[in-house]
Amino acid sequence: MHEILIQADPEPIKIDVSKTAVIVVDMQNAFFGRGGYFDLLGYDVSAAQKIIESCKDIIHLARQKGTRIIFLQMDSALTCLIAEAQIHPSGTTRERPELKDKLQVYGTWGADIIDELKPQQGGKVIRNQKHDGFIGTNLDIILKTYDIRYLLFIGTATNTVFESTLMHSFFLDYFPNFVCDTARQKGVPMWGEC
Repeated sequence: MHEILIQADPEPIKIDVSKTAVIVVDMQNAFFGRGGYFDLLGYDVSAAQKIIESCKDIIHLARQKGTRIIFLQMDSALTCLIAEAQIHPSGTTRERPELKDKLQVYGTWGADIIDELKPQQGGKVIRNQKHDGFIGTNLDIILKTYDIRYLLFIGTATNTVFESTLMHSFFLDYFPNFVCDTARQKGVPMWGEC
């Protein structure tokens, strides 16, 4: 057992690194990339890009500690097409061919994990089609196979996939933690040795 201390509110908590996984949520080109789906629809992606360095630091530290890294990769082709039709009533990628590989559809640039956080050997990628990383996936089986108890959630879309998956993990008796950027802003290290 190798325990670490995590700076948390209302107080720091100790977790066993060997029973911990970092869950990286929706860090895909469609959401973050210049020229990605959100960018082409006119959303300001610069704010979202600010969390990339923090996520990168956490993933790097987790790898050093031997913690499992699991990426949730959203494939919501139907959702994207519905949203596209609502925002651009003229319709589909036939009318907007520049969107064709920018959506978060498996096998396209838009669905890929951003280059800064690309999964390394041993990193798991879970492809989810629902706004809950457990529904229709093998996430629970993977976590149980590795005897994971603690989950550290990082990433984006905290009001959808992030929140839904975190809540579901609690219902499945995991100990989820929402990792935010406030510790970095205060100059506090995210993880400290016990």
